[in-house]
Amino acid sequence: MTFVIFLAVLIGCIAFGMPIAWSLITCGIALMLHLNFFNAQIVAQNMILGTDNFILLAIPFFILAGELMNRGGLSRKIIDVAMAAFGHVRGGLGYVGIVASITMASLSGSAIADSAALAAILLPMMKMGRYPEGYCGGLLAAGGVIAPIIPPSIALVVFGAVVNISISGLFFAAILPGVMMGVSLIITWRFVSKGGQFHQFERKSRAEIWAAFRSAIPALVLPFVVIGGLRVGLFTPTEAAVIAAVYAALVGAFVYGELSLKGFYEALIEAGKTSAVVMFLIGTSMVSAWLITIANLPAQIISFLSPFMDSPHILVLMIIVLTLLLGMVLDFTPLMLILMPIMIPLCKTAHIDMTYFGVVFTMAGAIGMLTPPVGNVLNVVASVGQVRLDRIIAGVMPFLFAEIAVLLLLVAFPDIVTTPMTWFQ
Repeated sequence: MTFVIFLAVLIGCIAFGMPIAWSLITCGIALMLHLNFFNAQIVAQNMILGTDNFILLAIPFFILAGELMNRGGLSRKIIDVAMAAFGHVRGGLGYVGIVASITMASLSGSAIADSAALAAILLPMMKMGRYPEGYCGGLLAAGGVIAPIIPPSIALVVFGAVVNISISGLFFAAILPGVMMGVSLIITWRFVSKGGQFHQFERKSRAEIWAAFRSAIPALVLPFVVIGGLRVGLFTPTEAAVIAAVYAALVGAFVYGELSLKGFYEALIEAGKTSAVVMFLIGTSMVSAWLITIANLPAQIISFLSPFMDSPHILVLMIIVLTLLLGMVLDFTPLMLILMPIMIPLCKTAHIDMTYFGVVFTMAGAIGMLTPPVGNVLNVVASVGQVRLDRIIAGVMPFLFAEIAVLLLLVAFPDIVTTPMTWFQ
């Protein structure tokens, strides 16, 4: 009965258009009333305690780093390098977008920021080259959702903070799966672009490629600084976020000269707005998470799923399918924060490695940003690139299925995640 009340209130609030954060608070209050111990102070206390975590400081700084990258020219320099190397290939702008998305993912960790930058720079060029805009928009959106996987990942920071496991371990475990997502897009784009009449840009000379690469070196150094520092224990993930933001600001202002005081101020404002939304969601989710624990919902779900507890592969597969389905109607962050308090006890009971689960669960949530009708990344690409949303929804399908195939591969073979993690550590 408790689980039915939780789902009914949550779905009902969302159906009536209530913001997710307030829906989560309402769920908590409904559970309190059901358990006969309503206390407004408990609601406020759990919201404060939910965000009172030093590790969560990494979130606003990684968001700020992404904003500074876009305004300081780091994102454009990375795209210029990929353009010089692959622009002359048939369908080359697609490969440029994929390579740029993987590289930018290792800098910002924000799918929205990366997708917006890619769409703003590459989609107009693709239209001029007579590329099919639906497939192009879908490709750039699918490339953008690699950002929550490849470190530094804001989503993995949240998961590590909630579950209380090593964020560095999550970062190292996510590198190969993120690259695999990029490779799946390359393979899919090759089939999509095969036989198409795409405009091919002039092949760049070695000197021009080297010049583009040399100009982008300051931007390309950042992921090595972050990952290398974490690998040798030079700094924590929170400190890495601060270093990334400061580095992006210094390079954008003094190396590329594109980050003005006005741009820096605008980056602070946008990062503050985004961080406030994310942190408020985290705080409100802790209210529901606490009530879920008090109401013993995980035990009820464990008893329901007990036939699958002896088969971790099937249990993870069921959770992934549920996450993908809910991703069609929920945004990425609230989806994770709603499901984590319920799914984590299940996985611990089934003795599933939490670092492995964190990677595949985050990947499923990220892929959910490509599924209509919500599909926030699709909406961002359509808005920035001025392409009809229905065309992008149709165009993203081959790339969506390719990334789901990678996810299913990780479910079938967990060693793909866990083995490289031990190498890096």
